Amino acid sequence: MRQQINGHTRLCGLIGNPVEHTMSPAIHNTLAAGEGRNLVYVPFHVEKGHLKQAVEGAYGLNVLGLNVTVPYKGEVIPFLKEIDEMAEKIGAVNTLVRTSGGFKGYNTDMMGLYRAMCSEHIEIEGEEIILLGAGGAARAVAFMCASKGAKRVWLLNRTLDKAKEVAEEVNQQLETDCIMPLAMEDYKKLPKDRRYLAIQATSVGLYPKVDEVVITDADFYQRIHTGFDLIYKPLETRFMSLVRAAGGRAFHGLKMLLYQGIIAYELWNQVSVSEEEAMAVYGQMKQEMGIEDKEKGKRKNIILIGFMGSGKTSVGVRLSYRLRRTMIDTDKTIERQNQMTISQIFERLGEEEFRQMETRCLERLLEESENQILSMGGGLPLKEENRRLLKQLGTVVYFRVTAETICARLADDTTRPLLQGDNPQEKVRTLLDARSSIYESAADIIIDVDNKDFDTILDEIIEKVGEE
Repeated sequence: MRQQINGHTRLCGLIGNPVEHTMSPAIHNTLAAGEGRNLVYVPFHVEKGHLKQAVEGAYGLNVLGLNVTVPYKGEVIPFLKEIDEMAEKIGAVNTLVRTSGGFKGYNTDMMGLYRAMCSEHIEIEGEEIILLGAGGAARAVAFMCASKGAKRVWLLNRTLDKAKEVAEEVNQQLETDCIMPLAMEDYKKLPKDRRYLAIQATSVGLYPKVDEVVITDADFYQRIHTGFDLIYKPLETRFMSLVRAAGGRAFHGLKMLLYQGIIAYELWNQVSVSEEEAMAVYGQMKQEMGIEDKEKGKRKNIILIGFMGSGKTSVGVRLSYRLRRTMIDTDKTIERQNQMTISQIFERLGEEEFRQMETRCLERLLEESENQILSMGGGLPLKEENRRLLKQLGTVVYFRVTAETICARLADDTTRPLLQGDNPQEKVRTLLDARSSIYESAADIIIDVDNKDFDTILDEIIEKVGEE
C-alpha cells in the first residue's frame, strides 16, 4: 500500500555523492510500511562543498535522521553536535540521529557487520582473523574485531606502511596489541597450524570488475575456514568462489548493508526490529536487485550423486574445468571445516553426527551456491530432508554403476569407514541394492557410467543438462 504523505510524515534520508544507486530506501521504507509508521526515506545528492549546509538545512527542516555515505563519512564530523564514542575512535560516521540542538553521529556500519556475522554464526571473540585492506572500511573492521575480542587480526595490505599506520592507530585507541600489519604477499608467514576467518575489505572484485581478487594463490584460500566479503554486488565475488573451492564457507556483504540500515532505523525511531521483520526487508532488497525469483526456484548448480567410487569427484573436477565453474565436494568441505577425515569423524563423533554435518552443509550451500559443480557424499541423499534440499540446489545427476565396478575400483581403498571389516565386497552389493532406488528418486538425470571414459560422461552430462 502506498504511503500517504501528510503533515505528520517524518522524513529520513541519505546524503552522499553519488547516491543514485543506493539500496537504503528499500530498507527504511519497507520497515516503515511494515510498522504502519508515517515515515519516508529519500536519497539526497550533496555536491562537494555543500555538506555543512546540507546537515544544517536538514536539521532546520526537522529531518528525523540521516545516513551518510561516501565521500562524507569523515567530513561530516565537524558539523555534528555530538558523536558516539566508537564512531569517534573509528573516525567515520554513517548515521545522524536528531537530538536537541543538532545531530549525534554513529557508525552503524560496523555494528551492522557484527550483527550480520552473528546471524551467520560467525564468531569474532577469540578468533584469528585475516583482514584484507587498510582503507576506511578495513580500518573500521579492525576496530570492530578488536573491540569484540578477536585474539589476533592480521592486517594485510599492498602498502605495508599504510597497514602499520592503521594497526598502530587501532591498537592505541583500544589499548590492545592484537592488530598485526603485514604486506599482502607476506600471508605465507602466517602460522600454518590453523585456519582463519578472512574479511575482504577492499573494493577489489566490485562490479563491474568481478574477476579481480587481491590474492590469487590457491594456497592462501586453503588457510581460510570462513570468508566474508564486504562487497554485495556481485553477490558471488571471486574471493568468495575461491574460499568455497578450498572448502570454506563464504558470505557477501548484503546482510551487512541490511543490518547497518536496521540499526539506524532503530536509533531514529527508538524501536527494536525483529529478525522476522529483518528477513522481510532482506527479501525486498533481493527483489530490488533482481535476484528474488532466482532464489525462490531451483538454483543453477549441477549436483553429482551416486555410490562411493562411482567417479563423482573425478568427473566433477573435469566438469568444473569444462564449464569454468567452481567445484565443491561436500565430504572434503566437512573434513576441512572439522579438521578431521571422514573416518575420524565416524570414529570420534559417530555416523549420526556426520549425517547432521551433511545436512548443515547442504543448508549452507542453498544460501550461497549458484552456478557451481557440487559433488555429494555417497550417503548424503539417503535422508529425505537432504533429497528435498538437493532438488532446490539444482539439477541432480545420478551416476549409476554396478557393484562389480565399485568393488574393482575400491579394492585397495582403506579410507572408507562403511567398508571396514570383513567381506567389503558383500557390503558394497548390500548397500548398493539398498540405495539404488533412493538415488534414482533423488535424480533429475541418470547416467550409466560403467565402461565409459571421462569425455563420454562429460558430453552426456552437458547434453542432458543443456549447458555449454
